[in-house]
Amino acid sequence: MLPRPMPLRLGPRPLPLHLAVEAWITQLSFAALTFSSAGLRNSKLPLPILPPLGLPALDLLSRALRESHPDADAAQLDPVQLVNAVAVAAKARIEGFVRGVARYQDAPIPNRPTPPAPVWTQGAASLRFYGGTKTPVLVVPSLVNRATVLDLSPDRSFLRALAQEDIATYLLDWGTPGPEELTYDVGAYIARVLLPALHAVAMRERAPVHLAGYCLGGTLSMAPAVLAPSHVAGLILLAAPWDFHADNAPSRAMMTNMRPLLEMMLAANNGAPVDLLQALFASLDPSLVGRKFRAFADLAPASEEAKRFVALEDWLNDGVPLSAGVARQCLFEWYGANAPLLKQWRVGDTVIDPAKVAVPALVMIPSQDRIVPPRSAAALADALPNAEAIQVPLGHIGMMAGGGAPKVTFAPVVRWLQNR
Repeated sequence: MLPRPMPLRLGPRPLPLHLAVEAWITQLSFAALTFSSAGLRNSKLPLPILPPLGLPALDLLSRALRESHPDADAAQLDPVQLVNAVAVAAKARIEGFVRGVARYQDAPIPNRPTPPAPVWTQGAASLRFYGGTKTPVLVVPSLVNRATVLDLSPDRSFLRALAQEDIATYLLDWGTPGPEELTYDVGAYIARVLLPALHAVAMRERAPVHLAGYCLGGTLSMAPAVLAPSHVAGLILLAAPWDFHADNAPSRAMMTNMRPLLEMMLAANNGAPVDLLQALFASLDPSLVGRKFRAFADLAPASEEAKRFVALEDWLNDGVPLSAGVARQCLFEWYGANAPLLKQWRVGDTVIDPAKVAVPALVMIPSQDRIVPPRSAAALADALPNAEAIQVPLGHIGMMAGGGAPKVTFAPVVRWLQNR
């Protein structure tokens, strides 16, 4: 058998972790055969004691039994039948995942919109102007992923949707941290990049600017609203976390217990490498990548759905590292101690307190968000004196890059800005 050619991609990242998770689920599926009180020690095992329990391994076992013995509600199955049923289901699961990953790795590189040339730079960061003459907006993405999710394709581009409505649209592209940025903490990014970028847009437009922050970019946007109110005309906060403890107890406990290990990783890598960040995201739903790639394996390769999957996965896997200072602040002070909600987040000597922000704000809360729980984003709407909250029936990424994003997210933002 000839070896497989080198693929175009090495994702989904970190691939060894996702492969290990699939192997772990398979292993646990067989271990689940002994999970019940009867186990394989008995010669028969009744199906009713194996309901779906929310755990991938037990779900696999339960589904395998029901698919192989659909009429066996009250039947007693032989242990050999149990093992064979799980083996068949596990084999199909692994083959589907491998097929999906291989198809993704070999898929053609999607055509992406060409970003405008920078109109301002500061170290690794730059400002890009997408056009428009009215109601200037500075879009602030997260530090964790690249800004390309906001301009992923011509028909699902938040930036181009604003510019097409003649809204003067600027993007703050954080870029890839260089030697200087790897020394920054959150306060340094705000003081040395975000505030100067805001000032540059305000000077170009000769007017205060609306800040539109997505995900962690929304959290960061609260700082200029407090520190430079004369430059800020309004806030648009898109899935921006504020209450970092909302519906997050398991992840918070994991973060607390893993802190010694994470500190060693940050020290060894002079920051948080992409694969570490991707592994932390994967911990929110360890079986998600497997489900996605098995579904992708069943799509027609030339279909629009398959092409969009590849484009989105390319963005997810093209992350940027975080400086150790930013990682520590976000992981331990924000997710660990909930500093923003408790008014313990300071930039210099100033507390970043939403109660001090008088400008109008639009807070968009995706109801299906697994990364920023809705209650976390809603906390900003509650804390801001002049906020309007909108529930978005999409997920965290879907609200910016999904099929419903132009209608459900982009259009309300445009209407809100046009009424300023």
